[in-house]
Amino acid sequence: MANPMGLTRRHAALAVTLAAAGCAAPPAPEPPVDDTGDRLWPRPPERPRYAWETDLRTVGDLFENDERSRTVRMLAGERVPREAAFEKPIAVAARAGRIYVADSVQRRIIVFDVPRRKVFAMGLRTPGTLQKPISVAVDGNRQVYVADATLRKVMVYDSLGLFQRAIGAPEDLERPTGVAVEPSGERVYVIDRGDVEGDRHRVIAYDATGKRLQEIGTRGKQNGQFNIPVQGAVDGQNRLWVLDAGNFRVQAFDRDGRFIRAFGQVGTGLGQFARPRGIACDPQGQVYVSDASFGNVQVFSPDGELLIALGRSSRRDLPGHYGLPHGVAVDETGRVYIVDQFFNKVEVLRPVGESEGQRMVEQAESDRKRPRTTAPTR
Repeated sequence: MANPMGLTRRHAALAVTLAAAGCAAPPAPEPPVDDTGDRLWPRPPERPRYAWETDLRTVGDLFENDERSRTVRMLAGERVPREAAFEKPIAVAARAGRIYVADSVQRRIIVFDVPRRKVFAMGLRTPGTLQKPISVAVDGNRQVYVADATLRKVMVYDSLGLFQRAIGAPEDLERPTGVAVEPSGERVYVIDRGDVEGDRHRVIAYDATGKRLQEIGTRGKQNGQFNIPVQGAVDGQNRLWVLDAGNFRVQAFDRDGRFIRAFGQVGTGLGQFARPRGIACDPQGQVYVSDASFGNVQVFSPDGELLIALGRSSRRDLPGHYGLPHGVAVDETGRVYIVDQFFNKVEVLRPVGESEGQRMVEQAESDRKRPRTTAPTR
């Protein structure tokens, strides 16, 4: 798939667009009543790189978002279920058409299985019962890894929810907050933020069988150290990216746990962080960081260059508007999944190719030039 944004874009060229998108601003004023939300990033006349596709909230959303399925169910006299799929979504992962959403209150993983048009729950049966799932990851073999803060271990399931094994144990992990896994599944990383007053702020690496391999980092501000690490992600080159929230930065490590680079700082400017919550990598190695203060997801190149910001802070529930973004994920197609705890939804954004983006720009220009008609007066 072609790069959806283009890594050569310069900060100067993006400044106006990013500022308009609310990249690092305080909560924006309420949009006008007729506002339909944000559906393209950036907006024309720039060529769009992302488009809003749908959002997931209820068990029936898979049917509501498919015209044929909705029509068949209506003709059959079936009721499309509208009950909420989750109570407090906190994290998301996606692969091969299955979207896994961690619900820390209902103590389960909700799975939107798009190919099979099914919605089901994982983590409800022993021995794989969950207590407080707070992070979820999927490897290239479609195994699902769930970090549980109460169990203090990672629970592993197959793609349909059958429990496979546990990784880690309460004596190993103090306060796990995130899990990341290599595409091959050979190495699993658990982000352990430890106690606020303690020094065990670290990442622990395990092999596929659960054997402990190494411990990365300790508490501090130097390269390779952490202050309240919260989440992690592994890219296609097996580099580990850790969201070091207390230091307001992202750090990258190689497979042996050696520090590679870091970017980010506290602030309200472009590329800075205030309340970073989630991190993900796409197939091109670009890094996505959600921020609860900014109400958006900032996208960076692997070198830490800010490329674009997706969404904006709002208290009105519209596409591209977020009240409290948390987890973020990117699947193998480049689709971006954003958890919003305030509006209790998972939004899905899709990448826009160059030719499609150019057509969008041309259509927007045509619409702008089209004469407006007014209704006849009586």
